[in-house]
Amino acid sequence: MKIVQAKKEKGSEWSFKTGKQTLKQPLVLVFGNRFLLEEENCYDEVLELFPDGHIVFGSTSGEILNENVFENSVVLTAIEFEKSNFLIRSKNLADFDGDDELLGQRLIAEFPTENLKHVFVISEGSSVNGSTLITGLEMEKNIDIGLSGGLCGDDARFERTLCSYNSSPKEGEIIAIGLYGESLEITSANFGGWTVFGPLRTTTKSVENVLYELDGKPALDLYKQYLGDKAKDLPKSALFYPLNVDSHDGSEPLVRTILSIDEKENSMTLAGNVPEGSSVQLMMSTVDDIADGAREAAKLAVALRKKETELALLVSCIGRKLVMDQRTEDEVEEVIDVIGEQAAVTGFYSYGEMAPFAGKGKCKLHNQTMTLTLLSE
Repeated sequence: MKIVQAKKEKGSEWSFKTGKQTLKQPLVLVFGNRFLLEEENCYDEVLELFPDGHIVFGSTSGEILNENVFENSVVLTAIEFEKSNFLIRSKNLADFDGDDELLGQRLIAEFPTENLKHVFVISEGSSVNGSTLITGLEMEKNIDIGLSGGLCGDDARFERTLCSYNSSPKEGEIIAIGLYGESLEITSANFGGWTVFGPLRTTTKSVENVLYELDGKPALDLYKQYLGDKAKDLPKSALFYPLNVDSHDGSEPLVRTILSIDEKENSMTLAGNVPEGSSVQLMMSTVDDIADGAREAAKLAVALRKKETELALLVSCIGRKLVMDQRTEDEVEEVIDVIGEQAAVTGFYSYGEMAPFAGKGKCKLHNQTMTLTLLSE
């Protein structure tokens, strides 16, 4: 596996972190600030660097490159697989009339299953229902094939997210990268580090990822009561106080953050589903707890491996970044301390993370977690 990494800020040239070298038909992962990805020459610049590259873009709420977390930049990681190969497919939400599950089914069906080890998904994050998308992907996927990824971000603006494959970044895209090869070892895991507090409430009215009522009362009104003066900053302020959702179906509880609010309907749209009858409780965290959670995620992913990690794809939540503030890099450093400095690290801060719980087959949508996908040939 040969890897080239670079970073660019507005108005500057690409700065190569590993030395510029020629790669053969590389997978090129480009994560960056939404405004920079909207610039007309963004795609052409990367194509000029890697004329035969397979280029995947994703907008972020912060860019991860090795031990650093950047803002208002674009980071690039180009990978030449020496013993393996990959296949990339994409779909757009606009072509499926909002049916995220069908999109997931159609997308995963385009991947031949022989020697397919893992599918890494980079999805638009503004309007997709991540839970439903995963349901569609899992419906047609062989259980032995891994699935992980994340929903693109837009800092804390929640305006629009962009991604694309071999074209200029655009809205509504879902990109899936299928990784093939007998020698490939890919493991993934996630962990949060958040603690529940306050009364336990029951979801009495919801439709998929739209939450209307808790204990028979308007959900948004109740949430605003907890936030107090911070309610005026919704949905950004909600990232500090996500919801723990227990569906009582035998699965582990999932964390959900709020993507948008509807004052007229008195409702909240979350990144993933909140089933009726589920129990909901507020959560909070500290800088140290989040850093410890990242370390735990890394330990879980490494424990599943036999080989040293060559490439680590990190997807962490915008809510974690807001809590960490000046110490955001602490959680990335904790990950590197566990996986080893030999690994190239890249990734982004997201509106949702996709991964199975460690050691389990089915992928889930998470919020407020550090999610790792570790690769080696």
